[in-house]
Amino acid sequence: MVLYVGAALVTVLLGLMVNSRVEKAEGVITRQQMLNTLGLLSIFLTLFAISACRLNVGNDYAKYVEFMHLINCDAYVPTEFGFNSIVKLLYQISGFENYLLVFAFFAFFTVLLFLTAIYRQADSFGFSFFLFMTLGYYFQSFSTVRYYLALAIGVCAIPYVLRKEWFKFIFLIILGATLHKSLLVVIPLYFLASITWKKWQLALMAVFCSTFFFLQDFYLRAVVFLYPTYEETEYLEGGTSYVNIARCFAVFVLALLLYQKTVKNNRRNQFYFYCNLGALVMYVCCSFLPIISRIGYYLTITHIFFIPALVNSVENKKLKKLLTIGTVAAGILYFALLMRRAYDPGFRILPYETFMFHDMVPILSDVN
Repeated sequence: MVLYVGAALVTVLLGLMVNSRVEKAEGVITRQQMLNTLGLLSIFLTLFAISACRLNVGNDYAKYVEFMHLINCDAYVPTEFGFNSIVKLLYQISGFENYLLVFAFFAFFTVLLFLTAIYRQADSFGFSFFLFMTLGYYFQSFSTVRYYLALAIGVCAIPYVLRKEWFKFIFLIILGATLHKSLLVVIPLYFLASITWKKWQLALMAVFCSTFFFLQDFYLRAVVFLYPTYEETEYLEGGTSYVNIARCFAVFVLALLLYQKTVKNNRRNQFYFYCNLGALVMYVCCSFLPIISRIGYYLTITHIFFIPALVNSVENKKLKKLLTIGTVAAGILYFALLMRRAYDPGFRILPYETFMFHDMVPILSDVN
C-alpha cells in the first residue's frame, strides 16, 4: 500500500507542475513547456513502471494469462479479435508465451492515452489528474486491462463528439471495440449527451427510463443476446454502487446550481452534464443489468473534467476555496476507501508482486 500511496502522492505533485493551457511561443521553448515535458514524462514512467512490472496483481490477471495461452493454442476464448491478434503478434515476436510483454503493452497505451486525454481536454491538468488518481481509474486498470484501454480510447474520442466529427468518432470507437466491445455503447450514449435537450424531451426520456423497473426480463434477454457468455453466470446478478450514486447526485446538484452560468451555453460542459445525468439514471434505474458500472464508467469518467470546470467557474473566492477543499477531501476519502478493499478478491491489487522477485502461480491449463 505504501507503494500506491507514494505513487499517487508523487504523481499528483508532479501533475501540479503541468499547465496544459500555456501559450506556445514560436521558436522558443519556455520554462513552463519544459516543466510540462518533465512532469508528464515522470508521471508516465512512474505509472507505466508500476503497472508493467506487476505479476498476478489484479483480480483477473491469472485468467488473462490463461486466455493468452489458449489464444496461442488457437483454442476458443471469449475475448475480441483485436486483443487476440495483439497477443499472437507479441507472442510471435517474443518466441514464447510472453504474457508480461502483453500486460506491459496494455499498460503503456492505457497510461499514455489517459494522460494525453487529460492534457488536451482538462482546464486544470493538476486538478483533473488528482481526480483520475483518487477516483481509482489508474489502479482499477490493473484488472480488466482490455476494458480500461477501451475506456481510455473512449475519453480520447470525446473531442470528436464535441466538434461533431462523427466519422472520426465512430471509426475510433469501432477500432477500440476490437479490444472490448462494451465501448460500442458510447456511440448512442455520447450522441445523446451531445444533444441540447428540451424539457418535453427530458420528460419523454424519463417515461422511457421508467420501463427499466417493469421490463427487466426483456432487457436482461437483450443483454444475453449481445453477451451470450453471460448466460447462467454470476454476471447476470446485477448490482449498483451507492457511492457512485452519491457522487453523481452531488455533481448533479452542483451543476444545477451553476447551470445558467457554466453549463447552459457551454457545449462541452453541457455534454458532461448529460453524461453525469445519464450515469445517475443508470445507477438508480438499471441496477439489475450485469456489470452496470462498466457502462456507467464511460459516463462518469467525464467527472475528472466536469468537476474542475464547475469549481473553477465559481466567482466567489471563499466559496470556490471551500468547494476546492471539499472536492480534495472527497477525493482523498474515496482513495482511502479504495485502498481499504485492495486485498478483496474482486479487486486484488494487493499484495503487490513483481516478476523481478516473484513467480507466476499455476494457471488452469498448467493444473490440468
